[in-house]
Amino acid sequence: MTTRWLSPDEQRAWRAYIAAAFLLEDTIDRQLQQEAGMPHVYYSILATLSEVPERRLRMTELAEGLKITRPRLTYAVARLEKDGLVRRESCQWDKRGSVAVLTDEGMTVLERAAPGHVETVRAALFDRLTPEQVGQLEEIFTSVTEGLLGDGGGSEEVPWRRRSSPSCS
Repeated sequence: MTTRWLSPDEQRAWRAYIAAAFLLEDTIDRQLQQEAGMPHVYYSILATLSEVPERRLRMTELAEGLKITRPRLTYAVARLEKDGLVRRESCQWDKRGSVAVLTDEGMTVLERAAPGHVETVRAALFDRLTPEQVGQLEEIFTSVTEGLLGDGGGSEEVPWRRRSSPSCS
């Protein structure tokens, strides 16, 4: 098999993406640690739960939505549970499964953290782009995501994509 090396344009684009992705994640994580005392992944868990009906979601669906492994999610939810921000309940439909539920205290913490988080995201990313570039950014990353998660490419091998039992409600 012949290696398809990146062209100079592709290499520059790849390196620009890597630099921006690392810097953005670091900026967001530092802001959330300083202002809310939590890493970005914890904030993402709270935010995701705040957006679903009854602020509850099966752990496997939460892992898939956040694109993190189940063990990493279990650890993070355990920490959030210890702080009273999330609680876990048994799944009514599958006794092996569990559901993460955003508590009222967790919602309060999220509401306090959200303005600083949004301002950081806006300043670090969106204030630097034109409206046309925002549309292009969405189009580019939607295409990449669909390609990585679409049919083929071993997407079922990704830990958060493995088949699970029916959702709990």
